[in-house]
Amino acid sequence: MAPTDGLQLGLFLTPEAAQLDALRAQVALADRGGLDQLHVQDHPYQRRQLDTMSLIPDLLARTERLRVVTAVANLPLRHPAMLAKAAATLSVLSGGRFELGLGSGAFWDAVVAMGGVRRTPREAVDALEEAIPLIRRAWAGEPSIRSDGPIYPVHGYRPGPVPERPPGIWLGAYRPRMLRLTGGLADGWIPTSPYAPPEVLPEMQQRIDDAAATAGRDPEAVHRVYVINARITDGAVDGLSGPVEHWVDQIARFHRDLRFDALILWPDGDDVDAQVRRFVEEVAPAARAAVA
Repeated sequence: MAPTDGLQLGLFLTPEAAQLDALRAQVALADRGGLDQLHVQDHPYQRRQLDTMSLIPDLLARTERLRVVTAVANLPLRHPAMLAKAAATLSVLSGGRFELGLGSGAFWDAVVAMGGVRRTPREAVDALEEAIPLIRRAWAGEPSIRSDGPIYPVHGYRPGPVPERPPGIWLGAYRPRMLRLTGGLADGWIPTSPYAPPEVLPEMQQRIDDAAATAGRDPEAVHRVYVINARITDGAVDGLSGPVEHWVDQIARFHRDLRFDALILWPDGDDVDAQVRRFVEEVAPAARAAVA
């Protein structure tokens, strides 16, 4: 999907099972407070975490405006045909408020422990490159899909339902080939600050732009979302962390200079409830006013 006009803001959620009530309260505050996006981490092998694809329907049913994004769905443990089915269902149930964030995989020992296949970095990106068009075909209304792909062969797969508004496919991409794949095939890019600090973002953006141009696409059609793992404090600036004014300034800078149309808070520290409240009530309105 193409990005919408203006600045979007959102919240990144770690689906800790022991914190379910707190998570629901944070999501309700984000929805009432006018945030735009909710990103839910997906690490199926984390025993303390809820299953992301099972949690998201609950959160969609409790909200009215938030677009919910898998951040990012673990492709090595989730077959693309089943991901397409789940994503289409979530889009239908929510009136189009679901986006499919995808990753090529990591933490391979944990993946193998759950019965998944260990892949080299090249094989993992090969799998993602094969999965994306298969998922899109599943949403396009084809009555039957056949594909002889070496990783995900399907023979007469009957997809459905057909979502009125197909979800966007957003990639968590950092390395050159993944960035090229983002520019060439994806609807969005969702880097996180621990893996893509601000100083490396311009080069990564350029790789996406170049790949989009090579594929005959408008680079500006790629939705760009930066997930900031930091704290809102009352003290001095410390990297990405700092007081409200610092957050407002850096959000405006990332939006204006680095072309991110959405900025997402990933709260750092133990006081997550307080961080979410400050972001919704203090940072978000000031940031929107600053870029208006």
